[in-house]
Amino acid sequence: MIRTRHRIIALAGAFAAAGTVAACGADSAAPGGDAGPPKPGGTLRYGLSQAPTCSDPAQSGTNQTLYVTRQIVDSLTDQDPKTGELKPWLAQSWEVTPDAKVFTFHLTDGVTFSDGTALTADSVRNTFDSILELGSAKAPLASSYLTNYAGTTAVDRLTARVEFSKPNAQFLQASSTTQLGILADATTAKPAEQRCLGDNIASGPFTYAAYRQDASATLAKRAGYHWGSAVFAHRGEAYLDKIEFTVVPESGVRTGSLASGQLDAISDALPQDAPQIEAAGGRVLSTANPGVPFGFQTNVTRGPLRDPAVRQALLPAIDRKQLVDTVLGPQFKPATSPLASSTPGYQDLSARLAYDPAKARGILDQAGWVPGGDGIRAKDGVRLSFSVLFSQVFAGNQAIIELVQQQLRQIGVELKLDLVSAAESTARQNAKDFDASYGNTTRADGDILRTSFGLDGRNLNARGPIPALDDALNGQLSTVDPAVRNGLIQTAQQQVLDAGLLVPTVELSQAIGAGGTAQDLKFEASARLQFFDTWLSGR
Repeated sequence: MIRTRHRIIALAGAFAAAGTVAACGADSAAPGGDAGPPKPGGTLRYGLSQAPTCSDPAQSGTNQTLYVTRQIVDSLTDQDPKTGELKPWLAQSWEVTPDAKVFTFHLTDGVTFSDGTALTADSVRNTFDSILELGSAKAPLASSYLTNYAGTTAVDRLTARVEFSKPNAQFLQASSTTQLGILADATTAKPAEQRCLGDNIASGPFTYAAYRQDASATLAKRAGYHWGSAVFAHRGEAYLDKIEFTVVPESGVRTGSLASGQLDAISDALPQDAPQIEAAGGRVLSTANPGVPFGFQTNVTRGPLRDPAVRQALLPAIDRKQLVDTVLGPQFKPATSPLASSTPGYQDLSARLAYDPAKARGILDQAGWVPGGDGIRAKDGVRLSFSVLFSQVFAGNQAIIELVQQQLRQIGVELKLDLVSAAESTARQNAKDFDASYGNTTRADGDILRTSFGLDGRNLNARGPIPALDDALNGQLSTVDPAVRNGLIQTAQQQVLDAGLLVPTVELSQAIGAGGTAQDLKFEASARLQFFDTWLSGR
């Protein structure tokens, strides 16, 4: 066995060499002066841009859902957003075998769930076992983190040994995610649907006081909480008494509510909202999301996208800088790889994604796609037309896709928009019922490529074996050497583009509008808000 700190550095992936995990995103005061020392008390009113999809951390997927569920659940470890280092949370220490198949966690004594039951090694086992029962359809991210899970053994009351049948080097970082947060038996014993109704029992600094699906969620401070993450800035209970999340889909209404003092903070503050927010004494906080950037994930079994040449032509056909400049603003970046630039193992492949419509037309010409009378190409009687499945999980999605639609038409490709609810999008993704699917996946580890594109992951591309890609995705699970692992992750990025499995567009950034009274809003390593250190001034 290898002791904690050395193994952290190896398995977390040499973040100094790989680049920043995510900007810290913390702020301590409104413009114009120091707000003073933190003060306990008060209710923070937060405007979500979309409704949470499920109150269960294990089944959380969207950013707006994770803003809620992250607050009620603790994880075994936590990841420092500045350095990428993994630090103690529910586990005060851990060991990992050199083959990355056995992870032993030593739990903090005295931790209780909000129903009064104690955290034990059995809680860890029951949480992970229940995720396997939920399956990839209900808990796709959590399930992917437990690939080749062989089981958890309660060595003693506070020692949990998690074993895998094959090496799983990404698991230590995964143990810091919301999806693998540890839940009480009262929750893990319930069926998947019941776990989405807002009565989840966990050990986090907040608990559910009320939950109305598609409408609102109210969290209350957990009295007696004292086992916070080593990343947190203070010890003991959270400062806020309550957090009230309401769903406000319209950007202008969210901004107006923040400026008028009806809300204290809001999601998805767009560039045009900043002057109004700042004029009211607020500010816009942003941080880059690590993981897979926004892009078109192609179904290689349907329509014109079956042709590899079509998929390759799409890569240079998109003017990504125009997408950022026209729709998003300076806190966003054009995508330059199948990984966002803040992800460990990222490789800059911007040369392959440079805007070159002449190159795109040449690829299609050579492949036999001939322009028709309306400018749209065809081959063997098949029109070069496909639809993109998407939902409004991010406020800028539709405007981005509409601009891409115009850009693709210039090279003779017809793009049709298929806007659906988040629930329908997930269902159709699982059924592979789409031509292309537009979205992103956030995670501060390059293994997110395996989750998104691996044969044992979601594989939305419905692809068959690609030996070079499969070897890289599987190989990075088997090594604890950060240089070797990052090299395999870089190979996987190249292979994803070679196969045309993703047409990247833009990197997502979280842009949070904060009123003058909301202090110390902080992003965790995966660019979601963590409210433990947040407090209110002047109220």
